[in-house]
Amino acid sequence: MDFQKYWNAWIWQVLYLFSLGCWERVCAQLYYTMVEESEPGTLIGNVARDLGLNAEQISERRLRLGSEESRRYFVIRLENGDLLLNEKIDRESLCGFSSSCLLPVELIIEKPLELFRLVIEILDINDNSPHFVNNERLIKFAELAAPGLRFPLENAIDRDVGTNAVSSYQLNPSQYFSLNVIQLKDGKIFPELVLENALDREEIAEHHLILTALDGGHPAKSGTTKITVHVLDNNDNPPSFDQPVYKTSLLENNLPGTLLIKLNATDMDEGLNSEIEYFFEDHTFKSVGKLFTLDPLTGEIHVQRSIDFEESSFYEIYVRARDKGVPVMEGHCVIQVEIEDSNDNAPEIFVTSLENSVPENTAIGTVVGLFNIIDRDSEKNGEVQLEITPGIPFKFKSFENHYSLITDGVLDREIKPQYTINLVAIDLGSPPMYTKRTMVLNVSDVNDNYPIFSHHSFNAYIYENNVPGILLCTLYANDADEGENSQLTFSLSESYIAGSPISSYVYINAYNGNVYAQRSFNYEHIQLLEITVFVEDGGSPKLKSNATLYIFILDQNDNYPKILYPVLTREAIEHQRIPRPVSAGYLVTKVTAVDLDSGYNAWLSYSILEASDPSMFRVAPHTGEIRMMRSLLESDESLYTILVLVRDNGEPALSSTATIFVSFEEFVHDEAPNSQDYLTDHNKQSDVTLYLIISLASVSTVFLITFIVVTVKCLRTKTTQSICNSLGAAEMNDFQCHHQPTLQLNSDGTLKYMEVKTLTRPTNQCYSACLSPALERTDFTFLRPLDFPQLKDILNDEESFSINSAFSEVIQVRIHIQCT
Repeated sequence: MDFQKYWNAWIWQVLYLFSLGCWERVCAQLYYTMVEESEPGTLIGNVARDLGLNAEQISERRLRLGSEESRRYFVIRLENGDLLLNEKIDRESLCGFSSSCLLPVELIIEKPLELFRLVIEILDINDNSPHFVNNERLIKFAELAAPGLRFPLENAIDRDVGTNAVSSYQLNPSQYFSLNVIQLKDGKIFPELVLENALDREEIAEHHLILTALDGGHPAKSGTTKITVHVLDNNDNPPSFDQPVYKTSLLENNLPGTLLIKLNATDMDEGLNSEIEYFFEDHTFKSVGKLFTLDPLTGEIHVQRSIDFEESSFYEIYVRARDKGVPVMEGHCVIQVEIEDSNDNAPEIFVTSLENSVPENTAIGTVVGLFNIIDRDSEKNGEVQLEITPGIPFKFKSFENHYSLITDGVLDREIKPQYTINLVAIDLGSPPMYTKRTMVLNVSDVNDNYPIFSHHSFNAYIYENNVPGILLCTLYANDADEGENSQLTFSLSESYIAGSPISSYVYINAYNGNVYAQRSFNYEHIQLLEITVFVEDGGSPKLKSNATLYIFILDQNDNYPKILYPVLTREAIEHQRIPRPVSAGYLVTKVTAVDLDSGYNAWLSYSILEASDPSMFRVAPHTGEIRMMRSLLESDESLYTILVLVRDNGEPALSSTATIFVSFEEFVHDEAPNSQDYLTDHNKQSDVTLYLIISLASVSTVFLITFIVVTVKCLRTKTTQSICNSLGAAEMNDFQCHHQPTLQLNSDGTLKYMEVKTLTRPTNQCYSACLSPALERTDFTFLRPLDFPQLKDILNDEESFSINSAFSEVIQVRIHIQCT
């Protein structure tokens, strides 16, 4: 009963605080009443209407009862929000003798998360009759007892409260006895039997009385006990205590055997009539008899077992002192024990609701959990301070013992996917007690990271004449997200090269980034593919990034040298007529050839494979000029045949042959052969010469500017750098994707120019300007032009191209600068 008083006092305090105002999403704003013993299904109230929710919002926002205790007694009808009784409630079983019976109910709305406190008052009905512990009571009065003597009677017990509790006592009419009712400070009433007239045992030895207890219900209920008064002779002095009420205090959790109080009653009689024994009164609660022991001889009351303040903070012990006289005389007293609280209860943390995971883009201030803290101690021992793990993006807000856990910073799953939140509740007792509760909160992923290629650009190298379907390279990308948000898909841009879509050149595996050749490439048609590649994740919305893939087509020696001069046709064989006499060093003719390949594959060398007189002629290995090795003698023949071998520098080397007929004549109308003789059209010769001059001037200007820029950079940085490193043959065997500077292509896919790039070397700084990625063996070399279609047109028109073709080739110059 005392525990119920403490519980109800706590409920009233909570109601008073809630009446002052509501705290954010936790507020007790509903109060209902119901009568005990109501049948299950009884309507208590419509909580949805009182909370401002319509029928659709009940299911959408997931209205439900919170605690298990709430769901035991009540149920919510989800169709309309009615709060119904689920189980019959007995107020006396729930709240005992407490004057008020308040049942707290937790009501939760999950979307968004809100907690409401409902208080339902259980109203008492007069369903219990007063009753006495003993149906009969024997009381002994000395015949010499003076009128006015008072004898306490057993009080009746009624489990109802308020007006339905015991409100009055009645005693059947008697000449000798009357009834007096005493009201204590807590409102309880106790009956006393008062002697009105002197007793005479010889006249009446026993008096029979009926004590009736009535409650205040309508109709009133009652209970009776039979009292028998036995009139004794002699022993006319009862034991008496020095005071009728004793007040003492006791600290809870005292060890068994602790002395509570020592009673001392006195008796004015002598002998056996003055020997006193102590006993608990019959109406003393059984719980008191379990907690305390009374020594019948000494009157000492000891603690029998540990006492818990939280169970009851106040006890009343009723004691009687009885002598051994005849008749026996009794004295009575009450010991009121106040229990003092000690800090023996640690705070308890109850999690009402907690999200399993929260998205990483959750806004600051979002409620992710609700919990409350209860300390069963009182005053400072029951005051609690809450601490949370420092350095995490969460904090709590509180109202009394209710708390909400809210976000206090930006969440990023990629940095921290899970938080361990330690809540430590510490009371203010001495010594303080604490409770630690660990909660794990996961951060769920959102698609907030773009997929990223490992490089901004990739390089792939492949030799021409490749097999279709060969792997060119693998593109690598990653996404910091997880799950579907990190599932990557690769794709190519929808663009065209030389009128054909990109997909006709290469194919990319959408799942692993492997890039394959769709066709066999021809270096003479295209040297470089610049392709924009994309990577896209599987999130919603999808995020995409791009990079540039450069595919370099490497030359193979697949073209034979083409003899431009002398021209060999089926109709005629061209002769070189040389006037006699000639001296050593005389230019007989010049063999001119080109190679559609590039670099070393197009580097031609000339040699005499076969001659009528090997001692007569020699050929320059680089220019193809055929000159006299000695002076012509009179004895020498007039007609000679020379077979010249033109060989390129590829591996394996390819070669062609040119047959030259030389005849020495006494008189030749034409002059000795010169450079103009190799042209059949002087206008075309002028055009070629003009183009050559313009090309040389342009190239010279570009390299002059490059030289100046490089020199200035060298002077500023004092370090050794390289603008371009030529690509060796051994290096071309690696076809992995590499990072590469920006390249500019012509509309048909041929290389226009390469961006200048600096590279750092350990010891010195060099700058090498390159117009071809494949040649770095000579400092000055004549090569074929990169515009292969135009060259093919020239080669097809052999009749109009008789001048030395070397003058139409693009010049590549390699400049090496040592910076100091």
